[in-house]
Amino acid sequence: MREEKQLLLDEIRGKVGKSKAYLLTRYQNLNPNLASDLRIKLAKAGGGFVVMRKRMLMKAAEGEGVALSRDMLKGHVGVAFALEDPIQVTKALYQFSKDNEEALEILGGQFEGRLYSGPEVKMLSELPSLDEMRAQLLGLFEAPMAQTLSVMESLLTSVLYCLENKCDKEK
Repeated sequence: MREEKQLLLDEIRGKVGKSKAYLLTRYQNLNPNLASDLRIKLAKAGGGFVVMRKRMLMKAAEGEGVALSRDMLKGHVGVAFALEDPIQVTKALYQFSKDNEEALEILGGQFEGRLYSGPEVKMLSELPSLDEMRAQLLGLFEAPMAQTLSVMESLLTSVLYCLENKCDKEK
């Protein structure tokens, strides 16, 4: 293998090994403006997007212990890497693919050592974010206390209303 190709392969292996997850995409009609927009959105979500040759991707994935089939990788292939939160990157990528239906299609992805198909990755993208899950948990903890407080408050106010009515009748 030529030295340039080996350097490229090592770079791709490094990205695959360093990322928490990666998503395989097929693109067409992805002009430079759309590609730049996609990279900006993924960077905000903690990821990146790289266009690469299928053969290089397959060799890099094979080096990391993931077997990709050539049937899965038809057309022009791009890879979105999740360097921080994989769910946020997945959400950003799916939002972009919804907004630009003809430009990008998600083929699948690798999360925590397991390869997922396109529909499975879509289900992962529909999960709530970490902040949403924290808010739901806090709401779950807060609800019983708030309900208990409102019951006690209503009891106290009803006693006060009764006393007020009693005083008004005596006058």
